Amino acid sequence: MPEEHPAGEGPAAEPRFVGGAAPDPRRPYLMLPPVVRQAAAWSAAVILLLTLASLLVFALVELRAATVPVVLALLGASLLYPAVPWMVRRGVSRGLAAGLTCVLLVAAVSGVIALLVNALVHSAPQIAESLQQAGNQLAAWLGPTGEKIRHALDNAKGETNSLVSTVTNGVLSGLGLATQLIAGGVLALALVFFFLRDGHRTGDTIRSYLPERSAETVIACAERAFDAMAGFMRGTSLIALIDATFITIGLVALGVPGAPGLGALVFMGAYIPFVGAFLSGAASVLVALADGGIGTALWALGVVMAVQLFEGNVLQPLIQSRTVELHPATIMVAVVAGSGIAGILGALLAVPVCAAGVGIISVLRGVPAPRAARRAGNGV
Repeated sequence: MPEEHPAGEGPAAEPRFVGGAAPDPRRPYLMLPPVVRQAAAWSAAVILLLTLASLLVFALVELRAATVPVVLALLGASLLYPAVPWMVRRGVSRGLAAGLTCVLLVAAVSGVIALLVNALVHSAPQIAESLQQAGNQLAAWLGPTGEKIRHALDNAKGETNSLVSTVTNGVLSGLGLATQLIAGGVLALALVFFFLRDGHRTGDTIRSYLPERSAETVIACAERAFDAMAGFMRGTSLIALIDATFITIGLVALGVPGAPGLGALVFMGAYIPFVGAFLSGAASVLVALADGGIGTALWALGVVMAVQLFEGNVLQPLIQSRTVELHPATIMVAVVAGSGIAGILGALLAVPVCAAGVGIISVLRGVPAPRAARRAGNGV
């Protein structure tokens, strides 16, 4: 009789192998080399992040009728927020201070737009004619390459007129564009008022919904993002005003036609880093070339280069280095990506949004805030 063993006692049952090979007791992913496992994990993480980012961008673009006014309102509030505490400390109620600040915003924006439009409207014919003349001169000097430049400059006026006609026809036919612009502007202005009036309550609202530790992290991220946008708006606006003033003075001194309009282009181009400065500067030099020849063009180029060097070596480090810490490569990629997603508006909003994102990442990494941002202490 074979010896019997009670359950749980005696020698363990011999494993039965199929084909004579013992199975690997490890889990399947442990059978891969460590380098392959790490590469697979990083690839999965990158794919997940890209998917989430794509979905977020898609949602923002599809809902741009609401998202664009929100972003514009945040930029406006970040630019004007210091005025509200200043008035509150002098006995003005917060609601009245926010209302007065919004009135100031409307007046300032309306005045700037009126000045820019007036300068461009009166200078546009001169600029367009000078660009065509410059194209003819370049074609005579540079041969085939100049012909391509001349063709592009000749088409600029026709494309501009076509764009104006298209917009005008759209407005006159259904007033759809005008309605969207008015609705977006009213929504953005209302949001600016609420952000200015109730922004100081954001921290308490977040703490009421989230646990203490998570709430403090979210508040720190919001404050850093707000400070980054505020730094960009204030710094860029001041730099744009200085650049436009000095370049306009230089062009007027050289007798370049359409100098106020070119200065307006410089001011608007400053909000699109690198690209805007290059295009506005190139337009100034070409107009000077057409009107005064190569000598005037070289002087205009010197004025533009001197102002740009002063901006890059003095104004940028002095004004923006402590609030917006973005590498030039990051700025260029953000501008290109923003223009690809939403055209000119995307290029305008790309850098402040990117600065806010970098600020949030720096908080999550534990990087301390810049000294200027800590001194400001604005919050959302």
